[in-house]
Amino acid sequence: MTTSGTLKDELRKTFLFEGLAEDQLDWLAQHGTVETFDAGVNVYDEGAPAEFFYVLLEGEIQLVKHLDGAEVVLTSANEPGAYAGAMRAFISVSAEQTYASDMRTVTHARLFRLRGEDFAYVLQTWFPMAVHLLEGMFLGMTNQEQLVGQRNKLMALGALSAGLAHELNNPATAEVRAAESLSGRLQEGRAAMLRLSPRLSAEKLPKLLDLLTEAVDRSRTAPPLSTVEAGDREDALVALLEDIGVGDAWTLAPTLVSAGADEAWLDRIVACSGDAAPDAIRWIAAGIDIENLVGEIRNSAGRISELVAAMKDYSHLDKGPFEEIDVHVGIESTLVILKHKLKRGVTVVREYDRTLPKICAQGGELSQVWTNIIHNAIDAMDYSGTLTIRTSRDRDCVLVEIGDTGPGIPPELQRRIFEPFFTTKEVGSGTGLGLDISYRIVVKRHHGDIRVESTPGETWFRVWLPIDQPTTPAPRG
Repeated sequence: MTTSGTLKDELRKTFLFEGLAEDQLDWLAQHGTVETFDAGVNVYDEGAPAEFFYVLLEGEIQLVKHLDGAEVVLTSANEPGAYAGAMRAFISVSAEQTYASDMRTVTHARLFRLRGEDFAYVLQTWFPMAVHLLEGMFLGMTNQEQLVGQRNKLMALGALSAGLAHELNNPATAEVRAAESLSGRLQEGRAAMLRLSPRLSAEKLPKLLDLLTEAVDRSRTAPPLSTVEAGDREDALVALLEDIGVGDAWTLAPTLVSAGADEAWLDRIVACSGDAAPDAIRWIAAGIDIENLVGEIRNSAGRISELVAAMKDYSHLDKGPFEEIDVHVGIESTLVILKHKLKRGVTVVREYDRTLPKICAQGGELSQVWTNIIHNAIDAMDYSGTLTIRTSRDRDCVLVEIGDTGPGIPPELQRRIFEPFFTTKEVGSGTGLGLDISYRIVVKRHHGDIRVESTPGETWFRVWLPIDQPTTPAPRG
């Protein structure tokens, strides 16, 4: 057992404490303890509450960080006086402290241990000016990180809003155009019927209505024609319509051809309506157009509803923090939101295991993960390539794999991509926080794991999410 006098002498010999006064060394010796550890032992674990400040007295230690599912040795030390542990205990307004890495012994080691509150007392009492400077620097860096994080979220929100506006514009424009055309066709149909009705007998009008119904049904189910084939049929139909006496036949021909109109069909109309056949044909053509325009409006409105629903699922505005969710719903919502980027030249391949159970998760946060990974994949492929999304079960986790055919990530960078502010994009193109945020969400909030594997032409991000969460979700961080 180390005596107070012996410990005081040992502390004095370290570079960390060599400048302290005798009473200060006495205080440390009285308030600290010496702990002995065998080789290969973790003194403390990354993420655990930071309760102690450690100083190496004898042996060799390593600080080990967990990044990308692998262990990275940050530093090794064998010189007495090397320190680690509750490094920020002196910050008076900081949130709950945790160890930033593992401390592991390489050899048999002896460590001087001081409680975090005692370490804080030492700094604040013996070195008050230094504490003020360090605290100000730390808080300044923290505020800067928060501001950059907020800026990154605002940039992502702006890009998301621009993409959503672009996606909404297409169906909205189509809906307005169809509505305007519908008004005109309704007027034409009414005018044709006003001219037609006095010239048709009561028994012939139902037959004409049957012909209209038949034409509408054929318009919905007729196979699409090539441009050349459609043009040839329209030319032939124009000649037949002109023989019947239909003016501006070329304006009606495309609609009638889409409904499969031919000479036999025209003969049936003439047989039913006699010399009123031109107006009957105009009325039927207007009816076909009206049905088509209503269908176009319905499709456009459905597309808008789909986008709104995707945004609702994406943000989970009406759902609680943690609940049972289907990961496929969030992924598909993300693909809808990013469709304006995908359709430039990205082929999406889905390999979903639809038998997967729901997981306990926060859907809105996972949407950020899918967005960050998929958006990066699209950028890496320069908007042209194959995006593959695969889901499967791996023991008690759901595994989501997102692959792209981009140029890949160099090996020396793969271990750094989850570091905050690290980015491989050009200056101004990214903040380097997207994957750091994803790592925090997956690992710290959801107790999962996220890894990357990359070679030229093939990059895979793999995300493991536990099916069942612990009773208390991990803290935000």
